[in-house]
Amino acid sequence: MDDQTQSRIQGEINATDVVLFMKGTPVFPQCGFSAAVVQVLNHMGVPFKGVNVLDDMAIREGIKEFSNWPTIPQLYVKGEFVGGCDIVREMFETGELSDLLSERGIETEVDA
Repeated sequence: MDDQTQSRIQGEINATDVVLFMKGTPVFPQCGFSAAVVQVLNHMGVPFKGVNVLDDMAIREGIKEFSNWPTIPQLYVKGEFVGGCDIVREMFETGELSDLLSERGIETEVDA
C-alpha cells in the first residue's frame, strides 16, 4: 500500500468517531455482510460514516493491509479497529458493542 492510500485511510478513521469501510453505502449496501453491520448500527442509533470501498480499488485493497484483516466490512470506533461482520454481530448480541461504544463516549439510542 502506498503512503497516499494509507494517509487517506487514516484520515477517514481520524475524521469520524465511527467509520464503516463497506461495499456500497449506508443507504444502499452492496453486500449482505455490509448490510448486516449497517442494520446493527442503525438499530442502535449510532451515527457513523460509511466509506464505499467499491468506489476506490486502492482503498478496497489498502484497508485489508491497513487493519491486517482480510474481509470487508470493517468497523472502526474512535480510531480502533473493532472487526468485521461476524464480530460486530456477536458483540451486538452479547452487549459488548453497546459497552464499547459507551466506554468510548459514543451515544446510542438503544442497548443490545
